[in-house]
Formats: sequence, C-alpha cells, structure tokens
Amino acid sequence: MKLSLLKYRTKLYLKKNRTRRASLPYDDAKTIGFIFTVEDKQKHFAVKDFIKRFETDGKHIQVLEYLPDHKENFEFKFDFFTAKDISLFGNLQSDSAVQFADATFDFLFYLDLTPNPMILHILARSNAKCRVGGYWDEGDQYLDLMVNAVPNTTALLDALFKYVRKIR
Repeated sequence: MKLSLLKYRTKLYLKKNRTRRASLPYDDAKTIGFIFTVEDKQKHFAVKDFIKRFETDGKHIQVLEYLPDHKENFEFKFDFFTAKDISLFGNLQSDSAVQFADATFDFLFYLDLTPNPMILHILARSNAKCRVGGYWDEGDQYLDLMVNAVPNTTALLDALFKYVRKIR
C-alpha cells in the first residue's frame, strides 16, 4: 500500500512541477547531482569513477543513493535513503532526500538501467534544470535527455558523460 501511495504522489508531482527545464552548455554547468540505486560493489566503484570525472572538471557534486533492503552500503561515502524513509502515506521523510529533490542542479544524472519507483519520486519533484539518464518507456516524463541501448552500467555512464560534455 505504501508503494501505491508513493506512485500516486509521484504522479501528482509530475503534474504540479513547473520547473523550467533547459540544458545549458556543459562548460557553464556548476552544480551536478547524481542519484542511483545501490546494487553491488562493481556499480559503486563505477559510479565513484564517473563522479570523479566531473569533479576533475571543477563541478560541485551532490550524490544520493537509494539503499534497498538487504543491500550493503559500500563505504558510506554518499547520502542515502531507504524504504523506511517513506511514510505510510507515501511521503518522503528523509531530510537529505528532500533537500536533494529541492536542489536546483544544472544537471541531475539518474544512473540506473531500469526505473526504481523510489527514485522516480525524487525525479518527479526535482528542481533540476536538466535530468539525464538511460532510456526506458515512459522515461520522458522523468528525464529530459535519455541515452538509448546501453547494455550495462559502465556503458551507460560512459555514454552519459560523452553526450553531456558535447552540449554547447
């Protein structure tokens, strides 16, 4: 039931969110957000390396991860939220997740290959100027730029970096 109410609230945010979306040139971007679901150590290190690319370019970075039940949070390096941070009525109760959703990133990267309802909720309420991620059906409601046909996380991260850096 909690998940049903979360999905309902997500649809409401999609309708109510009036953030002006635009992709500014990569060189002009200052703040970048990253959000993803914790899966395994391989993905964790791939994401860390991906983030370092942006830090090397002098971007201000903020990261939020969704930690599913029975998954290990490697290094506790990033802010995270869990299913316990969703109230019985589908409200997000994690301060770090709410602050992340309210942040006005120049780019917000969603780093999962398949949609996660917990993260879709944050994407729907996000104030980011440009939300970027991999392609999936109905993803255009949540993302402004999508990369298609990537077989794994590493390929997705490489493609996202390649295409965002080309925005002039």
